[in-house]
Amino acid sequence: MKVKIKYYILALSAILTMSSCGNFLEEYSQDHDYVRTWTDLNELLIGDCYMPVNAGGQFNAYSNAGMYMHLFSDELEEQALPPSGSTLYMGYKNHSYQFGYLTWQPRVGVNETGTTYYTENSGWTQIYKYINVANNVLTTSTKVPQNTDEEKAGVNYVKGQAHFLRAFYYFWLTNTYGQPYDPATASTQLGVPLKTSEEVEDVKFSRNTVQECYDQIVSDLENAITELKAASSITRKSIYRVDAVSAELLLSRVYLFMQNWEKAAEYAQKVIDEHPALDNLNTDKNAFALATNPETLFSMGGDDLPNWIEFTAQALRVSTNMYNSYSNNDLRKTRWLYTLSTFHGITKQPASNNQDKPVSESDPTYYSHNYTDRHIQRAISSMFWLRSGEAYMNLAEAEAYMGNEKEARAAVNEIRKNRYATAARDWEITSTGSQLITDIRNERKRELICEGHRWFDLRRYRVCSVQPEKISITHTFTLYVDDNSSVPTETRQFVLTEDDPSWTAPIPQEVINFNTGMPNNGNVARSYTVVATPN
Repeated sequence: MKVKIKYYILALSAILTMSSCGNFLEEYSQDHDYVRTWTDLNELLIGDCYMPVNAGGQFNAYSNAGMYMHLFSDELEEQALPPSGSTLYMGYKNHSYQFGYLTWQPRVGVNETGTTYYTENSGWTQIYKYINVANNVLTTSTKVPQNTDEEKAGVNYVKGQAHFLRAFYYFWLTNTYGQPYDPATASTQLGVPLKTSEEVEDVKFSRNTVQECYDQIVSDLENAITELKAASSITRKSIYRVDAVSAELLLSRVYLFMQNWEKAAEYAQKVIDEHPALDNLNTDKNAFALATNPETLFSMGGDDLPNWIEFTAQALRVSTNMYNSYSNNDLRKTRWLYTLSTFHGITKQPASNNQDKPVSESDPTYYSHNYTDRHIQRAISSMFWLRSGEAYMNLAEAEAYMGNEKEARAAVNEIRKNRYATAARDWEITSTGSQLITDIRNERKRELICEGHRWFDLRRYRVCSVQPEKISITHTFTLYVDDNSSVPTETRQFVLTEDDPSWTAPIPQEVINFNTGMPNNGNVARSYTVVATPN
């Protein structure tokens, strides 16, 4: 049997340019025009629907999917000058690409002088291309042979993967460009355009509501769980392919965002029952962000954080407030982070190609890097990583909101006893009431640092029905003589206030230009204060 995928070749020609990278694509479709069996669809998913694993491919393209979420939040801040003791190049030219995101501009592609606009819709376009592949797979899966048990399981397998991926992509889009989910307003607040048909349509789209987007996400994840369990006879090849437990974890997160505490706790507990492993930092001396980490359930996509903050050659660092939120007995402070003077970097990833090495045996937590190597392959994504540690945090937060304080403390303390030094006396949380909720939120911030959670969490706390929380964020941005200079001319301070419209990212200008009449998110021009000038 031979089935033609309708209207698909146009999308494939663009998608294929993003699909070849390393060991992740161990198999791929040789014939994308025709599908004969479920295995052909499976190969199509591998090559054109999962995000490829790469590290430096998006180095300058800050509008690629997800990577700029870290710049919006309070996890990162500017590293204006090389830290004391470092002679490494700071990458000032790349600093210009960060301006619009780091300072929450209404056009995130603008440079610091307002003279250039970089591409803003790369991530948007990339994600919708992946969604269209998922749509095609789901439509075509009904037309391939399902005569044997293996064929039936295979069709469930590809449908489960496609439903999961579409849900994950719409979750990311909705939480980036749509308003945070508030049960009281979700049916009227704007999310993103929903497209579930397989055709590539040359039409102008409107935005669906936040409620419609979340309804689609939940439906897709419920289907994914059912289908992936029905395909249990098929063994997935690696953590770069989804399974039912991974889908349950994502559904737990979705329900947490929807403020459905009972369902969030239910699915978090399912994950813990099926995959309870936590990595004890007292006994495991390996890097944390590994495919072999016992917590890892699923990962896809790149990790550009090494190009931003892992090496002292960059103009960003882990924020001082974030770094100071870890106690000295917290092993994450020295195992996941390192310092050089005022610089705080990330070491959750493993050394690669012998480029990372300790400066000295007496300072094993500081790593230097040959900054010219921008394309190191990293095993784990900095945006699309699912691991069991999140399940414990989801469970703790949901139980606390429901007033089940004993269960909430048990879940969060399970994390902390695996992260604090064995001899430490301050690892156990014993608080109650509003302080317990605050403690759990702070623990989530530390536990999921630079994994793509913080910006979305800050947004949902703003509309949470239990203990709503609004904060402001301050970032600085330093101007230099030119892109290749280390001579500063001025440092400007920008503030994202508590009720600023830019808590939701602006729809890319290219999308607004094409979809005439599509409303944007009301982001406004941002003023600044000069806080430093050369002496």
